[in-house]
Amino acid sequence: MKVSDLFDVKYGVNLELSSCEKMDWKDEKGINFVARTSINNGVVAKVAKIEGLEPQAAGTLSCAAGGSVLSTFLQTRPYYSGRDLYVLTPKREMSMNEKLYWCMAIKANAYRFNYGRQANKTLKNIILPDTVPIWVETIKIKPVSTHITKFDKANVTSWSSYKMDFLFRFAKGKRLTKADMIPGSINYLGAISENNGVREKIETDFYWEPNCITINYNGSVGEAFYQSMPFWASDDVNVLYAKDFWKMNKYIAMFLITVIKANKYRFGYGRKWTMEKMKETVIRLPSRADGAPDFIYMEKYIKSLPYSDRI
Repeated sequence: MKVSDLFDVKYGVNLELSSCEKMDWKDEKGINFVARTSINNGVVAKVAKIEGLEPQAAGTLSCAAGGSVLSTFLQTRPYYSGRDLYVLTPKREMSMNEKLYWCMAIKANAYRFNYGRQANKTLKNIILPDTVPIWVETIKIKPVSTHITKFDKANVTSWSSYKMDFLFRFAKGKRLTKADMIPGSINYLGAISENNGVREKIETDFYWEPNCITINYNGSVGEAFYQSMPFWASDDVNVLYAKDFWKMNKYIAMFLITVIKANKYRFGYGRKWTMEKMKETVIRLPSRADGAPDFIYMEKYIKSLPYSDRI
């Protein structure tokens, strides 16, 4: 069946975020602004309600026809839609599980499109499965919650620059062909941007020790992840361990990963982030009075964030 068999497909209100009044994320009066992004359920900001313009209804799907093409999300709250965003309203009663299934089914067609080939004219005619698998309704979806209610807004008085080679011991991933892979229980890391870098699980006697950061120097260049389990890193991945003067943990790693990923724009498919370039890359971090990185602050800051208790 086609998308239009299941949903009423209509163009959104086509707002520009710059023309809206932004509000604090915690303000319950704010309306979610959904754009053509592939993250955060498509929500990029909260904005003030616009006189005479009703938000899109909760329970509908938002689907990007441009930008991150076919990024499709179930919106559980009323929202305003940005440019090239379609609103899909179910033509019949659907459970939340079924709507989420259709989100994934639509997204699975994203490989057919790109920046130069958008989905404006073809969205309605995208082919979907004829039936919903039985397992869809049996899965229990537990909302993510947090016990953290106070956010640490304390400012760091001093930030300093550090070469990554100063902070980390580097190791290079190792090539493993598909033919040599045996299904097992050890994480195999590829140069991908999702699933913490884990492409599949293999059986191997050799593996890298956990409590480290992995960074793709090829493929999805600059994607970085914290590894808490033993793993095999492919040859497109660099492995970074803390040098002897500091100890890594998952909280400090989350802070560092955010800073490291801010350098992604410098590299790409045509300009790899090789180990040599990575070692020379300079990042800025909170620092102590003696000039050393303030790892204690980094850990406390991450722990103060909502949902950090779920890491």
